[in-house]
Amino acid sequence: MTERLIATPAGIALGPLDLIADGAARGFVIEMRAGRFHGFVVRRGDAVYGYVDRCPHMGLPLAQKLDDYVAGDMIACSWHGAVFDTASGKCRGGPCPGTALTPWPVTIRDGTIVTA
Repeated sequence: MTERLIATPAGIALGPLDLIADGAARGFVIEMRAGRFHGFVVRRGDAVYGYVDRCPHMGLPLAQKLDDYVAGDMIACSWHGAVFDTASGKCRGGPCPGTALTPWPVTIRDGTIVTA
């Protein structure tokens, strides 16, 4: 079984900013020697926010359907209804009080989303 990682090295190009529609999100799986990383990136205008794809409530991936991480202006766990602030990852409702998503540092460099 491949180990599930919670971080990636900096400098991995994920794709152009327009790969993700404004207000939407996209999941990424990165295969590395040490294991596999699962994360997602949410786009808000020219800003991107990355998180490890793991709900702090039950440890499950957040989306049951491909790239289905956003509900309105929040990130949502489709399993138990937990909602998280897009910019901070903090739980804002549901069965996760006092917790937050694990950040995955990403940035935009020359129009490309890159791990930071």
